[in-house]
Amino acid sequence: MVHAFIFPGQGSQTVGMGRDLAAAFPAARELFQEVDDTLGQNLSRLMFEGPAETLTLTENAQPALMAVSLAVLRVLEREGGFVLGERVAAVAGHSLGEYSALAAASALDVAATAKLLRLRGAAMQRCVAPGEGAMAALLGVDLEAAAAICEAAAEGPDGREVVQPANDNGGGQVVISGHAGAVARAMAEAKARGKRAMKLPVSAPFHCALMAPAADAMAEALAHATLMPPVVPLVANVTATKVTDPAQIREWLVRQVTGTVRWRESVLAMLAFGVDSFVELGAGQVLSGLVRRIAPADIAISAAGTPAEIDALLRRL
Repeated sequence: MVHAFIFPGQGSQTVGMGRDLAAAFPAARELFQEVDDTLGQNLSRLMFEGPAETLTLTENAQPALMAVSLAVLRVLEREGGFVLGERVAAVAGHSLGEYSALAAASALDVAATAKLLRLRGAAMQRCVAPGEGAMAALLGVDLEAAAAICEAAAEGPDGREVVQPANDNGGGQVVISGHAGAVARAMAEAKARGKRAMKLPVSAPFHCALMAPAADAMAEALAHATLMPPVVPLVANVTATKVTDPAQIREWLVRQVTGTVRWRESVLAMLAFGVDSFVELGAGQVLSGLVRRIAPADIAISAAGTPAEIDALLRRL
């Protein structure tokens, strides 16, 4: 089979994630300790024990989700002799998961990835004051329809506001992001068109123009980060195309902060170059569910985030 490894983004975090991995595998404990030491924080205890409201903070959730994903990979390597560069055709991640994917493909080391995600999370949180931004899922629409709804909702009583597609998740689900008033108008516009709309419980309006200060912060940080060519291609969020050139990856990671996560197109791109097995590494199975709505029924889709799931995956690979 032709495998793609995919890595989850924010929203997949849950209290207790990684705890069973740490209990079962020394390799996972070592990875978690490395992230804790890098950040000067007992992030692993927060992952294992909570509280949920602290884990959900963007600056904590982003490195925590990366840590679980890379712990799973470290266990596959140590326990199963798995070599990603020999067995996987491509990697991809949803938003922050793109950093996990790059670390998995040896483009970034673990410490650098943890620092970049801590900075990214904090910078994104600072961009917009609480309550000023919002995100919502539009259901039953494609990207073109979502863009039209956003355009119709952008003009407010005090002038034009930001509202734009943030995530094209496939299966008729597009997440929009922007000023709270504009997002509310877009939800009303979607419902007027006979579609469903659901506000999301997020702390900031990610992947829209309001994140521009965070993009600037990431541009500076990435300019000083050591980034190697990944051992397998990354399918990038902002273009849904393969990339291995570090300079191009840097540019697209910066664009990703304010740009649309083109997940539907990314999955279709991987299918087009022969991928017939998607494996989600890390917490939860959100991406596995999204891939099921995009890919044909005969495509293999699996997730590995627990010891039992890792054992099952090693038997299949």
